[in-house]
Amino acid sequence: MLRILHFADLHLGTENYGRIDPNTGLSSRLGDFLVAYDFIIDYALSHPIDLVVFAGDAFKNRDPSPTHQREFAKRIGRLSKAGIPTFLLVGNHDLPNAMRRAHAIEIFSTLDIPNITVAERPGYHRIETRHGVVQIVAVPWVTRGVLASMQAQNGQERSDASPEVQNRQMEEMLGQMIRHYTAKVNDDEPALLVGHGTVAGAMYGAERNIMLGQDVVLELSLLRDPKFDYVALGHIHKHQVLSTEPPVIYSGSPERIDFGESEEIKGFVVAEVGDGATRWEFIETPTRKFREVVIDVRDQSDPMPFVRNRLEALDVTDVIVKLIVKATPENEAHIDLREIRGYLKEANHIAAIVRDVERPKRLRLGTAQEIANSSPRELLARYLEAKQVPLDHREKLLARADGIFNESD
Repeated sequence: MLRILHFADLHLGTENYGRIDPNTGLSSRLGDFLVAYDFIIDYALSHPIDLVVFAGDAFKNRDPSPTHQREFAKRIGRLSKAGIPTFLLVGNHDLPNAMRRAHAIEIFSTLDIPNITVAERPGYHRIETRHGVVQIVAVPWVTRGVLASMQAQNGQERSDASPEVQNRQMEEMLGQMIRHYTAKVNDDEPALLVGHGTVAGAMYGAERNIMLGQDVVLELSLLRDPKFDYVALGHIHKHQVLSTEPPVIYSGSPERIDFGESEEIKGFVVAEVGDGATRWEFIETPTRKFREVVIDVRDQSDPMPFVRNRLEALDVTDVIVKLIVKATPENEAHIDLREIRGYLKEANHIAAIVRDVERPKRLRLGTAQEIANSSPRELLARYLEAKQVPLDHREKLLARADGIFNESD
């Protein structure tokens, strides 16, 4: 029985909603991400974990800062020194935007760090652990440049097709490669597929806002091969299980990126493989709470007493908070933003205080030609309808107007 820790999508460098920590000189949000990352590494070191699998996207950007690279490497170094084999898959945020440039985690393979395996291309790997060998079919993020290189190696001409056609070609080629490497898997040793990408049927979260490039979508049937004991996925931040036989699982990201993920539970997966049916559990990481608060004062002539009552009942201690006050043009001026900020002073960060003012829709009576061809009565009827005047009142007003129109004639 082997115990495998599977995590993904760290995105170090995501520092929105943060401030500079005076003790470290670094973003407070980097601190939040490192707290979750440390929790994962500490878990691996304090529990009987045979293999750590990282399914891609170590950083937010393709060119991470030296500080972000240092913080990622320090923690991988702890695993290496402890003798825990660690498998690092390259994700789309780890790849450079030009061929032949080094990717963000290439340094681990360049320096031949003990116990660390880096997979930047599809392939088959055998990893020695303290409880025997585990086989891994790697499916990292594949770019169109890699596709062209593979086509050239296979004697195929470079494709000048549209991006949509190229995506289908990539999907077909990836499918062929997955089947090719899956054929190398023997049934006598545990086997994993580790992939970074989108699988058909998966539910996206807010990460679509930070994705780089166009997704290649893999069919779930490609991954549900009985040769695999477990399929570890990265790229989608929402933890989800796509299949149970074998388990095909997105671990999700260990920390929230923005308010689109405010309700998602974050963490990683620990799976036991190699002794009959695979067992797994999701383990939650400590994360910074996000809270979006909406206060509707559109029916309040004096809105601040209502706002005070709502804010006094809120506990926003150490929370990243976004406040939306729904108002009208008439009471908007009575909303005191300085006083509101005072009520939120215990928050970790105020992402925004938004006055959402309900403006009346611009009245449209029709095109210039329609207006020119309409009688005064028809224009008045359209106006009353647009202003949503009740039908019985409209009829009375139009009847009164008819008298005026007749007199003018």
